[in-house]
Amino acid sequence: MLDQVTRDRISQEITDNDVVLFMKGTAIFPQCGFSATAVQILSHLDVKFKSIDVLADPGIRQGIKEFSEWPTIPQLYVKGEFVGGCDIMREMFETGELQDMLVEKQVARASA
Repeated sequence: MLDQVTRDRISQEITDNDVVLFMKGTAIFPQCGFSATAVQILSHLDVKFKSIDVLADPGIRQGIKEFSEWPTIPQLYVKGEFVGGCDIMREMFETGELQDMLVEKQVARASA
């Protein structure tokens, strides 16, 4: 069961950061292939994002699944909106939908 402290922590991260990736490992050292793919997509698009290592906090690891009602990690949030996991990110990237969403929501570039 998702406790209020964990729910508040997750909500705060999603509110405070335009793009948040809950992942296994870090953006510099992903700990699973799906997380690595998610980081590669965001890096390729030059998106400024915050990564949160769910392996470092079991409460967040389970809590994010309950928070989003999505069973897998990684999980991407853009401007407070849950986008999806690795497969959805990959599909949206390939069709250009992810790029369009980032432009529409005026997400900052990492190099800016």
